[in-house]
Amino acid sequence: MKYAQYVFLASVFYTVEYSLAQTCAVDSFSVKDNFDPKRYAGKWYALAKKDPEGLFLQDNISAEYTVEEDGTMTASSKGRVKLFGFWVICADMAAQYTVPDPTTPAKMYMTYQGLASYLSSGGDNYWVIDTDYDNYAITYACRSLKEDGSCDDGYSLIFSRNPRGLPPAIQRIVRQKQEEICMSGQFQPVLQSGAC
Repeated sequence: MKYAQYVFLASVFYTVEYSLAQTCAVDSFSVKDNFDPKRYAGKWYALAKKDPEGLFLQDNISAEYTVEEDGTMTASSKGRVKLFGFWVICADMAAQYTVPDPTTPAKMYMTYQGLASYLSSGGDNYWVIDTDYDNYAITYACRSLKEDGSCDDGYSLIFSRNPRGLPPAIQRIVRQKQEEICMSGQFQPVLQSGAC
């Protein structure tokens, strides 16, 4: 009986210690070390997403990243979006990325614009939380912070080079990273039917 009580108390202590150690302050999130935009360039397909507030691409999301000779990264994105609650169309977006602090190249600022008048334009942080460049990438953006430093309105995309999915070993890495950015259980799958 005493052994069972010990195991129970040890597991409770571990759970409390883990939850106290994990912080959801955005500034504490780690990003990809030594991020290489040239290796990141190319086509990516969104497999899962956590939407921000407001209008966001619905499905069939893909992005083609290009790195210019001067090192500037740009992207053209496509995806279906629902307008006015009923009108579903394929939308094109364009983005340009700048790196405010060269010591953390995975923390970029994205300026984006819809290539049609009804789509939004603006800017967001664009952080590459993790990638192996060949299979998966996890991106993150926080549009507004709470007083405690956690995110009030943010979004994240799980990208793959293959529109059909990720192998189980990589799925485990992705789930761990979702926990680290305090978005575990908040992602929805992204349909890739080739509609756009």
